[in-house]
Amino acid sequence: MGFAGTDRGTAAAGTVPPATATVTRQTLTDAQTVNGELGYGTPRTAGARLSGTVTALPETGTVVKRGGRLYAVDDEPVVLLYGALPAYRVLEPGAEGADVAQFERNLRELGHTGFTVDDEYTGSTAEAVRDWQEDLGLPETGRVEPGRILYAEGAVRVASHQAATGDATQPGQGVLTYTGTSRLVTVELDVDDQRLAKKGATVSVSLPDGGAVAGKVESAQTVVDAGSGGAAGQSAEAETKVEVIVSVADPAKLAGYDQASVQVTFTAAERPDVLTVPVAALLALAEGGYGVEVIDGGRSRIVAVTTGLFAAGRVEVSGPDIAEGVTVGTPA
Repeated sequence: MGFAGTDRGTAAAGTVPPATATVTRQTLTDAQTVNGELGYGTPRTAGARLSGTVTALPETGTVVKRGGRLYAVDDEPVVLLYGALPAYRVLEPGAEGADVAQFERNLRELGHTGFTVDDEYTGSTAEAVRDWQEDLGLPETGRVEPGRILYAEGAVRVASHQAATGDATQPGQGVLTYTGTSRLVTVELDVDDQRLAKKGATVSVSLPDGGAVAGKVESAQTVVDAGSGGAAGQSAEAETKVEVIVSVADPAKLAGYDQASVQVTFTAAERPDVLTVPVAALLALAEGGYGVEVIDGGRSRIVAVTTGLFAAGRVEVSGPDIAEGVTVGTPA
């Protein structure tokens, strides 16, 4: 039988190979352990949309909830609200749309009434807004400027400052960065390993104290790492990575850690109770597919096999001539 793809490809069947291995029955796991960072996820920037002077900033680590002040410009607050749609226009009587409904839901959650939560900004909405503005110490205009509010999916934790009290602001300037409030692990994988990062997949997180906690892949997205400075002032090329965010099943096990380096074990696939051989034992057959060289009584023969999972230098194989304990040839 002709085959190719290895130095043994030209050897005649019947010639004993230079080395051998045994067909083994085992659980084959395609897993990989990589370094990760325990924190609160990837920070986002709260950019100024109002011109003026920064007059108040929360301390880093502060948690801000719905209706709370993120920072202040000219001694007037920029307020956190919950929602996925960014504020992009002035809301006033006559405005209609999903952004109106999102704002009105927040207004209702903050205890203001007298209007219907829908996609229409009416005079009743404006009256409730005046009450809200009075509570905040803002001019009671009944209109909501997009720079006065910032939407996030939930409560946020202030991660860092990008401006200082007393700094002048202008639209587009970063004021602070923030994250969510849940403890998360961030991992960067090579693009070739993105099979590991399936949303919802279970992982194991190893902590600095040697303990472990179960985790789950919450999200995975492709990001570009800017090149860092290299030798002689040269910059390394940017790299494409897969950024993976992992949540933990038991946050209590993270007590005592604010930020820390951890190890995350991803399992892409697992095949219990299968027959395996070293990957090096595979021979590419001329007619297609793979075979192995079976050694029996000092003689050898090439038999075709069906391959399954490849992992940890071994491969799942099956076929009528393959059984546990069979000896196969491998390169020297």
